[in-house]
Amino acid sequence: MKKKNIIIPLLFIASLLASSCNDFLDKMPDNRAELTTEQKITRLLVSAYPSASFSMLAEMMSDNTQDNGTLYSAYSLMDEEAYHWQDVTEVSQDSPQYIWDNYYLAIASANHAIKAIEELGMDKNSPQKGEALLCRAYAHFILVNLFCQHYNTATSTRDMGIPYVEEPETTVSKNYDRGTVADVYAKIAEDIEAGIPLIDDQIYTVPRYHFNYKAACAFASRFYLWYEKYDKVIRYATLALGETPDEVMRDFNGDAKTSDWNWRINNYVSAELNSNLLLLPAKSYWPIIHGPYSQGERYGHARSIAKTQTFWSPGLWGENLSAYNTVFGSTPKMVYPKLGAFVEYTDKVAGTGFINLVYPAFTTDEAILCRAEAYVYRQEYARALADMQTWLKGHTTTGGSLSLDNIKNYYAQDLTTKKPLHPKFTLETGLQESFIHFILHCRRIENIHEGLRWFDIKRYGIEIAHNRHGKTDDVLTTDDLRRAIQIPSSVISAGMPGNPR
Repeated sequence: MKKKNIIIPLLFIASLLASSCNDFLDKMPDNRAELTTEQKITRLLVSAYPSASFSMLAEMMSDNTQDNGTLYSAYSLMDEEAYHWQDVTEVSQDSPQYIWDNYYLAIASANHAIKAIEELGMDKNSPQKGEALLCRAYAHFILVNLFCQHYNTATSTRDMGIPYVEEPETTVSKNYDRGTVADVYAKIAEDIEAGIPLIDDQIYTVPRYHFNYKAACAFASRFYLWYEKYDKVIRYATLALGETPDEVMRDFNGDAKTSDWNWRINNYVSAELNSNLLLLPAKSYWPIIHGPYSQGERYGHARSIAKTQTFWSPGLWGENLSAYNTVFGSTPKMVYPKLGAFVEYTDKVAGTGFINLVYPAFTTDEAILCRAEAYVYRQEYARALADMQTWLKGHTTTGGSLSLDNIKNYYAQDLTTKKPLHPKFTLETGLQESFIHFILHCRRIENIHEGLRWFDIKRYGIEIAHNRHGKTDDVLTTDDLRRAIQIPSSVISAGMPGNPR
């Protein structure tokens, strides 16, 4: 294990800045007022991808984080508020206000592009329109799953949604109707289905920096999994994975042979890897807060969680996943090297600028887990088993000991990695439930530090507890209203109804 210490984050992070990531930090200016050519529309679409990350907020709220006590300090007030499931008052990078503003700005850029395509008389089936539709769908997808209760057929026609903006606006005013979660999901589905057939990878210099075809299909597979439409999950995941998915998985096991932090974080977000389908930049303090540094150690992915529930936890693969033998950090924060810090300088001489991360928004490794989960609900267990064997191949030296009987029996036990599931959809006891526990265990490890565990907690109604130093644990129950993050106070002040508390 290694621990890194930083004093002045920007000066330190400069040494981690890789040339392969410079393209991410070289964004085009917003020139929507001069959208007079197809090329300018293509350039505008760079700003249709959100520049904010939900990872820090979602990880702090999930069971991947614990309170390490008063011997350590929090990085900011937001850490504490998010960890305690309080309405976040701090406005900074990673805050709900910052996420809300940036995602709606991305939506505005997508809408301006769509409008300009119509006004210029471009082909209504242009690939630029396809990209804009996918960007608009993705931004709304993240917003509705952060700021609302999770989709389900029982309550989503009544649960408050978020405004689905389809006209070129720069702000969300009080005149917008939140609608319902079901309304938002239906519109996301419309944009996905309209956008994917238009995608043309040939218009991109580096397709993995954009919603290329496979990335769009991976997005669709995750969306339809959460939408409970399993046939479509399988269809789109298969398109994203291709005929030989084992050839496009990340080799976690091979990566683990290298203990160089810089190499690992740069390799994880390499556009050369077939496993990375869409790579996005975001301004975020998360690389520092969760990273192997002395800052922000009060709330972290502690060694005890790593050993009992995540990458060092026992499973069908044995005592731990061999791919995670090389981990960085110390007892308060154990870190798998994937989300490093990069700098977007405002003044190189003064060493000032914005801390950025680059994250793989969609990967083949997550797509195959989505497909396996859909196969389980279709009761196509042999196909689900084959997908899980493919996933394990890249994470272990042995591939694990997988069979349907092993899965059923192992996850029927009382395990620290297994928490009761309370979904609002049908989940059969026995093999189906055990298989889902297995997949959720793997998803938690696969998506560590990225924030996706929080959405699994929401969609399965998993009850979790956060320890509080010197106090009793705070329990987030299955139907706790705090599962929907409060919309920003500025938006509420403007007249939009807030989430119930």
